[in-house]
Amino acid sequence: MLKSRFEVLIFRISFSLVILFLYVTIAAAQAKPRARDLGVPFDGTPGPLNAITDVKGVEVGHTTLISGDGPLKVGVGPVRTGVTAVLPRGKDSKDAVFGGWFTLNGNGEMTGTTWLEESGFLDGPVMITNTHSVGVVRDAVIAWKVKRGQADMEGYWWSLPVVAETWDGWLNDINGFHVKPEDAFHALDTAHAGPVEEGSVGGGTGMVCNQFKGGIGTSSRVLDAKHGGYTVGVLVQCNYGQRDQLRIAGVPVGKEIPEHKAYETDTGSIIIVVATDAPLIPTQLKRVAKRVSLGLGRDGSYSGDGSGDIFVAFSTANPGAASPEGLHQLTMLPNDQLDPLFLATVQATEEAVVNAMIAADTMKGIDNHMVIGLPHDRLREVLKKYNRLVK
Repeated sequence: MLKSRFEVLIFRISFSLVILFLYVTIAAAQAKPRARDLGVPFDGTPGPLNAITDVKGVEVGHTTLISGDGPLKVGVGPVRTGVTAVLPRGKDSKDAVFGGWFTLNGNGEMTGTTWLEESGFLDGPVMITNTHSVGVVRDAVIAWKVKRGQADMEGYWWSLPVVAETWDGWLNDINGFHVKPEDAFHALDTAHAGPVEEGSVGGGTGMVCNQFKGGIGTSSRVLDAKHGGYTVGVLVQCNYGQRDQLRIAGVPVGKEIPEHKAYETDTGSIIIVVATDAPLIPTQLKRVAKRVSLGLGRDGSYSGDGSGDIFVAFSTANPGAASPEGLHQLTMLPNDQLDPLFLATVQATEEAVVNAMIAADTMKGIDNHMVIGLPHDRLREVLKKYNRLVK
């Protein structure tokens, strides 16, 4: 009996600590200003959270690894990296979703996409980390699913996880292999609905965007009732872009704030996850994923040679579609009703990238490399100069 009471006590304490952690991280996410808070104008109607988690069921988790300062010592640090997890139906579901993917420029990696293309299903989370940690995160996802006793919906004990990357080697000891399996487990286990932490968190910890500090950003759009009232949510890990090409709300912000560039070339990548509750099949989701490119174009991206620009889209509609039993009655929108979803994807992508830069603070990493955060006051001044600042 004493042992039983002790176990209950430990469980209650552990549960309370998890709730406290979620409260603190969500409060932190809410405390940081976002693009709209600074008066940046955007088209379209966002959801209540203006985040990918506006799509019901989607959960996001991060593990952020920051330690050390000064000269690079491979295997020691400084460390500026992490892992981000996006779970389409939450961590307690093993119900695969319809998915599709697209690569605008292939200087990057997203594992599991061969089977995603072939089967049309995304089975499990989408994970994002740094370039040299894809393998350990991929294996960790499999171990996490095995530990939870999660065979896939067809009953098979196999998995081809979707894990993507961007390069954080300007700030992080990337060859030190600091991301461990437990870091992926933590991102998965602490994934939650509600506000999403942005900026220098998770896989975005050490990233650079348009030669400002980059990282994780998110946004959403809700269609009006005549177009179904569906939601489109976008999450980005941005590590791409050239300063003099950066445009925000149509304004050449990069040319107006040219100083303190991290480096001179478009070195890096961007990974983008699109979620929707609209009933779309895989071929339609691939078309949605392609439209991400146009949102990046609004922000000034030309998809440089060194940038891996890879996108994945999924739909939370049609639950149970991957079940091996019986015939399935599916719902889908006609192709000629997809335009509002395409536009929503473009709009949410544009805003998610800006949210990532606004949330990311100045960071110093290996060998004292410094990347400045996008200065909020300067941004407002530039928008005002071009009559684009929302009062």
